[in-house]
Amino acid sequence: MKYEFTGRGIEITDQLKEISMKKLDRLDRYFADDTKIFVKYRTENRDAVVEITIPVQGSSPIRSEVRDKDKLTALDLSCDKLERQVVRYRKKLQAKGKTDKTFDSNFFATAPADAEEEVSVIRRVKRVAAKPMDPEEAILQMELLGHDFFVFRNNATQQVCVVYKRTEAGTYGLIETVE
Repeated sequence: MKYEFTGRGIEITDQLKEISMKKLDRLDRYFADDTKIFVKYRTENRDAVVEITIPVQGSSPIRSEVRDKDKLTALDLSCDKLERQVVRYRKKLQAKGKTDKTFDSNFFATAPADAEEEVSVIRRVKRVAAKPMDPEEAILQMELLGHDFFVFRNNATQQVCVVYKRTEAGTYGLIETVE
């Protein structure tokens, strides 16, 4: 595998690169030798953030982002998260009878015996009326309900939108649908 390191607010030393490559080597069994892995270290609000991205041919990249007080702990957690995603992606491809050149050919040959069967189950369906309002009013409604997101119809565009709380304190996101 080929690694590309970048840092924002954190100096990427040779020692950090070596430790990162050693920890990421456990993913080596899944991917072809020419697979690129992009590792980005940054700081946000006194936390270290480790973002690992693996481009996949013909699909969305496999990506994990983890924040922790310690950058090495964040790296460990990010590797664990990536490994779960890779196994899930393999199951999805196997169910469709497909393979991917990004991955090692042995990766599709057998499923690991210790892999837990992850099944997505919808436990509850809730229907909501998307009431017309502006995004600021939607944020207020979300806060009053104590939710992390709120669905509404934007007064200005008449599109169904979602406002949500971001991990940065006091910030919100807006998802606008397009037709």
